[in-house]
Amino acid sequence: MTLAVLTSAGPGLDPAESAQLADELTAALRAAGASAVETGQSALPEVVKRAQQSHEGVLICAGNLVAHPALLWMLATEPAGRTTALVVPDPTGDLRDDRGKILPATDGPGTVRYGGAIWVAPADLTVLAKVADRPDLLPALLEAGLVPVATPLRLLRAELVHDHAELSRTRAEVAAVDEDKARLRMAVKEKDDFFTTYAVSTWSPYVTKAAARLRLTPSGVTFISVLFAVAAALAFWQASRPALIAGGILLYLGFVLDCVDGQLARYTRRFGAFGGWLDTMADRAKEYAAYAGLAAGAERVGIPYAWPLAITAIVLQTVRHMTDAWYGALHDEAAAHPRPQAAGGVGARLSAASTRVQGDTGSVAYWLKRIVVFPIGERWALLSVLAIFTNGRIALAGMVVCGLFAFAYTLGLRSLRALSMRIGVLDKVDTARFRDDGFLVRKIVGRAKVPVPLAFAALAAIAALALVVALLAGWLEPPAKVALVVVALLVLGAGLPARARHGGPLDWLIPAALRAAEYLFVVAVGVSGSVPTPVVYLLVFMLTLHHYDLVARMEKGTPAGRATGDPFGWDGRVVLLTAAALAGIPTAGMVVVAVLVGGMFLVNTIADWRTGGSRP
Repeated sequence: MTLAVLTSAGPGLDPAESAQLADELTAALRAAGASAVETGQSALPEVVKRAQQSHEGVLICAGNLVAHPALLWMLATEPAGRTTALVVPDPTGDLRDDRGKILPATDGPGTVRYGGAIWVAPADLTVLAKVADRPDLLPALLEAGLVPVATPLRLLRAELVHDHAELSRTRAEVAAVDEDKARLRMAVKEKDDFFTTYAVSTWSPYVTKAAARLRLTPSGVTFISVLFAVAAALAFWQASRPALIAGGILLYLGFVLDCVDGQLARYTRRFGAFGGWLDTMADRAKEYAAYAGLAAGAERVGIPYAWPLAITAIVLQTVRHMTDAWYGALHDEAAAHPRPQAAGGVGARLSAASTRVQGDTGSVAYWLKRIVVFPIGERWALLSVLAIFTNGRIALAGMVVCGLFAFAYTLGLRSLRALSMRIGVLDKVDTARFRDDGFLVRKIVGRAKVPVPLAFAALAAIAALALVVALLAGWLEPPAKVALVVVALLVLGAGLPARARHGGPLDWLIPAALRAAEYLFVVAVGVSGSVPTPVVYLLVFMLTLHHYDLVARMEKGTPAGRATGDPFGWDGRVVLLTAAALAGIPTAGMVVVAVLVGGMFLVNTIADWRTGGSRP
């Protein structure tokens, strides 16, 4: 629930107009979910106290705001429950919108200005209490270190009016817009990928509207999209030309529904921890199921090397996603706590160039930048097209080649930009949790507190990759147990600096490096022990679910729940696999580890969301 405060309309409007506007805004605030509406800036301190006691948010609205009621509803239903403010585009404004965050325009003119309404999340009420008596509320909150989320107008209208002429003009502008139609269109992401923008979002709002009329929930649509993806994977497994064509079409339709679930959530304002988590997890599971279907289908018709390509694709894509998640967290941290010394240099120039390109929406450079990072829409489009016209091996090879290019491009540029930011992010969270350290590292190996954690994590990944290459190239003869033990020790060495501070400008890469080290070691054990490739893929798939669970909870702002730490961790799993390889039972060892990882994931997930899920 939410408490609301309606401030004074100001002296420019006559009493009758002010009273009418106050009645309209009060009705809009109640429709937005406000359980009580107080009038006057002086009421704010007391409202904040009540909100803190009841753990409610506070919606503050200027008394001279003329706006579509849906905008206040959008503020009060911010998806992640973060403080958010209404902003109006203005090239001479005193604020700037940086990746959806509101920051002061300190270097020249801004891009937006305050729109007259702000919802303060329960977690930020302490900050609000300190500045509740200030009339310039948003600047005061920014000075206090709060970084609100931007709620832009897009297709709707809002304006702070100061006289009768402005009131009449803005009322006419508001009345001229079909609010429901605009909300449906606004449910589509404002800036999406090329394929999604032109091949999905052009018609997905019609599906979203139909889903809303059928009273489907966003999570219900997610489950339907999973069924489409599973059907596509089964069709790929059949590997006949009609089946591959059907699989490609089903995969595309599944992606459309994957977009619709988010659009439906934004249209109906039905958000929650479970829904956001489910959407992220389902996306990865669907894509990786398609990889498995293509590999199994290619093997079914006698096309070799498809499973190794599928394993390469899933390892590469997961490691890429780990860098994406932590670079996003780093960028948010840098935006919230910018450092003056970060200005200048190659990284700063790249950031400025990237900002210019992103601002030139629709240009060739803008779309090239969005395509080259190989986002989900482009991945699924390429997978579908190659499956329809070629075979599973070529489709998977296309994913690997494009994925490698995108990884090299993003890793290089982001590393340069991160160096210019000169700020850490992994030290701001539960480092051991996101490293996925187990008992061995937490209690024993990590006591060494060796510095430079990134160097050790990178060495572990490089050692595991070198072993895989040596085994595949025939430089080592399987089972190569001595080499396997040496590499296992090098990988475990990444636990030595586990308790050291992870505050370096490139330490956001550590989770990805640890994932790469573990997955590549799994592959090395599989190659050295002649483990069937589907079993290797199964174990890597189970590990990706576990690791995506960690980052999905972080990105969606959900409680850690029981997923705060795997008792085995990456270190325990490396030890188990090494022991199984030395004992001559690598296949059995992989199956056991896959069951343990998958079983703990399911048990923890069911237990957590039965008690903590909030979106149906």
